[in-house]
Amino acid sequence: MRKVLSYLAPLLLLCLLLAGCATQKKINQIKTKSVSANLRLAKESELPELSQQGERKKDTLKVEDLDGKEVLIMRAIKDEETGEMVATEVLQAAVVTARFRNVAERRGEVDIEFQIIVTDTLQDSKWQLRFSPEMYVLEDTVQLDPVIITGNEFRKNQLRGYQQYDRFLQSLTRDSTRFVDEKQLEIFLERNIPEIFSYKTDTTFVSDEEFASKFGVTEQQAIDHYTNKALQRRNANRSRKKSKMWDRYVKTPIVTEGIRLDTVIRTVDGDFIYNYIQTIHTRPKLRKVDVVLKGDIYDSSSKLYTIPPSAPLTFYISSLSAFVDNTERYKTKVIERRAEANTACKVEFATGKSDIDLSLGKNSSEIGRIKGNLASLMENTVFDLDSIVVTATCSPEGSLQLNSTLAQQRSESVTGYFRRFIRNYNDSLSRERGFSVDENGNIVKAEKAPEIKFKARSIPEDWASLDELVLNDTTLTQKQKDNYHSISKKKDLDAREASMRSEEYYTYVKDELFPLLRRVKFDFYLHRKGMVKDTVHTTVLDTNYMNGVQAIRDRDYQTAITILRPYNDYNTAIAYVAMDYNVSARTILEKLEKTAQVNYMLAILYSREGDDQKAVQHYLHACQQEASYVHRGNLDPEISALIKRYNLNAQPEEDDFTY
Repeated sequence: MRKVLSYLAPLLLLCLLLAGCATQKKINQIKTKSVSANLRLAKESELPELSQQGERKKDTLKVEDLDGKEVLIMRAIKDEETGEMVATEVLQAAVVTARFRNVAERRGEVDIEFQIIVTDTLQDSKWQLRFSPEMYVLEDTVQLDPVIITGNEFRKNQLRGYQQYDRFLQSLTRDSTRFVDEKQLEIFLERNIPEIFSYKTDTTFVSDEEFASKFGVTEQQAIDHYTNKALQRRNANRSRKKSKMWDRYVKTPIVTEGIRLDTVIRTVDGDFIYNYIQTIHTRPKLRKVDVVLKGDIYDSSSKLYTIPPSAPLTFYISSLSAFVDNTERYKTKVIERRAEANTACKVEFATGKSDIDLSLGKNSSEIGRIKGNLASLMENTVFDLDSIVVTATCSPEGSLQLNSTLAQQRSESVTGYFRRFIRNYNDSLSRERGFSVDENGNIVKAEKAPEIKFKARSIPEDWASLDELVLNDTTLTQKQKDNYHSISKKKDLDAREASMRSEEYYTYVKDELFPLLRRVKFDFYLHRKGMVKDTVHTTVLDTNYMNGVQAIRDRDYQTAITILRPYNDYNTAIAYVAMDYNVSARTILEKLEKTAQVNYMLAILYSREGDDQKAVQHYLHACQQEASYVHRGNLDPEISALIKRYNLNAQPEEDDFTY
């Protein structure tokens, strides 16, 4: 047997060397000839027929041009021998050699479709080919899902590696009792501690503590004594090598996620072709997409060769956003001469007093805020401040008569305070401005600021605001609120406040809600500078509409529809067409003047609906109105299908109505 092996070993080594030489020779041939996988445009097909449309049975169509002249349209091609137009289906070429294609965007998406072609030269049963398509979108490089082509022998080696690793796992011992020399343990127990040995056939449960107290040793200690520690350590060491053994046996794991395709080639009988479709979302300024294929060749242990990148395929994206009408839209705006503004502040007064004391509470900051508001209004370049109404309010504490007097006094006190402030502020502005120069160059004294009128008003007891505070309060119970509203119906305000004093919630209302009623409200009345009429009608840019137009340009069609839906115009229809809301779009377009753009959009819509006659007629009208639509038609799949089906763009023979 040993002699036989001595002969076989060199033979096996020779076979391995020959296999290695054959692999290297094939790689060298691939390098020398710069063999590469290729990208190819997929076979271009017409739009799928919708099932509810039924079969298109007519081979000829009768349509009218813009002048009302009848035109006969046939599914026809020119016979090369006779020169006559023959009604027949146009055959598509099986192989497309062009490196670019026009693709249409719909619903804000584009399908990029291409074929990965792998020649038989690159294929080998012992290899795995890993291809990574790269897509260039504006400044971004997008790695698409890889395509893996695995040779049959390569896959067998992969599976063999998994089997070897599985056998390694099976060799590991998970049951620790397998390391115990049970036979020796039983002999020892039978000879030395027969009481313990008797438990071998006894099913009575004995706790570890009871066992230890009876025999002076625990069960675990007995087992540990007769455990083969060497075998146990050897098993633990092997278990720690799981990761290392995985790398040894499974050199190229089988990937199941994050790939587009992993297929096993069993026999090499020609080129391998895979149809690849990638859907991308369009974005502003995206006009084209380039796709390049890169790849590597692997054997079972390492990378053998990097395949040269393929020539790029270019996809030019045609978008319906190109049809948007960018004309600015204006709307009428009514400008009012007069304007109002208001604010309120919480001014604290000493009990029974009406003088302003800046040292009380937050008076200093509150009154400073009002001064700031007044200063900004007096320096406003659009409005002039005409008058100010100051309204002071009190809480219901005390008699109505006292509160009436006090509220009015406080209102007048605040009015006088701010009247003096405005007078001093205007004087300060006049001193700063000094003199000015008129249109003739004469020095004139700065005009004195117009006097601002003040009106002092008061609300003795602000029960209306208290009603609202109680309603929205989160501390008072519903029962307490109901009780308050019952009391608040009394017409005598003093009696109303007296009734509240006897309620348990009065202290809370007095301490928390009453202070909120002691405030001063300012109402400012203004007018536009230099404006005489009460209202002026003017036109301003409709920014909302223009935002909708920009959304179409940005290819954010759902946003465009949301904005433009109320306008129900041509641009609204464009957004509908882009999102395949065909009925809504056609309803709008049919009511519009039939311009070239409108006719072209209707041609797209009728083509989608399967009405070839109307689709062709609108397309021909668009081409008659604007010649550029002859070329544009090839960019939109709905129109391109019509052109191919009826040979629409062929030049007509003289006295022949067939296009």
